Amino acid sequence: MSGPAGVLVVGASAAGLATAEALRRKGYRGGLTLLGAESHPPYDRPPLSKQVLSGTWDTERTRLRQPATLSELDSEIILGDPAVGLDVATRTVRTASGLALSAEAIVVATGLRPRTLPGQGELTGVHVLRTLDDSLALRPALLAASRVVIVGDGVLGTEIAATARKMGAKVTLAGPQQAPLESQFGSSLGNLLGELHAEHGVCLRLGTAVTGLTGRHGRVTGVRLDTGDELPADVVVVAFGATPATEWLAGSGLRVDDGLVCDSRCRAAEGIYGAGDVARWQHDALGTSLRLENRTNATQQANAVAANILGEDQPYVPVPHFWTDQFDTKIQVHGLPNGDAEVTIVDGSTAERRFVARYQHNGKVAGVLGWNMPKQCRLRRQEVVDALSAPVP
Repeated sequence: MSGPAGVLVVGASAAGLATAEALRRKGYRGGLTLLGAESHPPYDRPPLSKQVLSGTWDTERTRLRQPATLSELDSEIILGDPAVGLDVATRTVRTASGLALSAEAIVVATGLRPRTLPGQGELTGVHVLRTLDDSLALRPALLAASRVVIVGDGVLGTEIAATARKMGAKVTLAGPQQAPLESQFGSSLGNLLGELHAEHGVCLRLGTAVTGLTGRHGRVTGVRLDTGDELPADVVVVAFGATPATEWLAGSGLRVDDGLVCDSRCRAAEGIYGAGDVARWQHDALGTSLRLENRTNATQQANAVAANILGEDQPYVPVPHFWTDQFDTKIQVHGLPNGDAEVTIVDGSTAERRFVARYQHNGKVAGVLGWNMPKQCRLRRQEVVDALSAPVP
């Protein structure tokens, strides 16, 4: 198959690696370079807040590919050298070490950076969890902690709270929503998730924002709430969102608006594409731009990008999907449920903690959520597919 003379993929995580592999799988035999900011070979992120943090997996198990498989990719892999600039006209990426890498096609797959609280960098005992090194640093801190506060009531925050509690830590979960994941799950299922955490001993301090950290002699002592209360802690994990890693694109002329803005083919400019968490693209079936932060999207979008690089002219119109494991509960979501939607239990029951919920907005199915019912949830996914296939008003 023909294609550009060379492809440079900036970002060596799931989306970046998947793009490179999809190109080769589709028959591309041109030059291929994978550039990563971290020194680790490509690894998987979902286990970081669960298996790696709890110690049930060692770091080797997170590798996305073994060395022999990476070699078969027949590509140049440059690690530990973050991109610092992009010249769109010449399609040249500059790196922190001074390299200038040019290619006919460039894929931006630089992911996210965790948001932080003011003064966070001045205190020890405050952690984020985005990278493998973050997880490895947090684990011993949790094992030694007497009081842990998790700042963030979303997916990552609740996953860390569940893992930390299972490790024996005394955990408080803080965030502005009235219930965990309320903006996505709605109040009833958000409250159910809150009950699950409370039953396992997590203290919930929700419905109030965290305004800052408290500390003494350079060490964190707790977090401050906008009610004026303080939650004591010797370890704090800040997990209240992330921002797309696009600062290196400043001055490039590319449009950045909560992510690299792309068209429906994931194309930001001629010969430049976005993939994974960093990319905001036009979803034709939904009639809106979208940016998704999950593992499934990283792979699916990479496949679409590879196809378009090779001239297939393929719009990217996925059914969004993510999952989360917390305590003994597996939650799977297809589509885009939200807190304003009408929620109906269509299989099982909430009392048994095994059910599928359907989310409808303006009479149209927006998503389905499975709670310990993966098979039934997959079957209900078709309802979301049918809704996406309907004409956009």
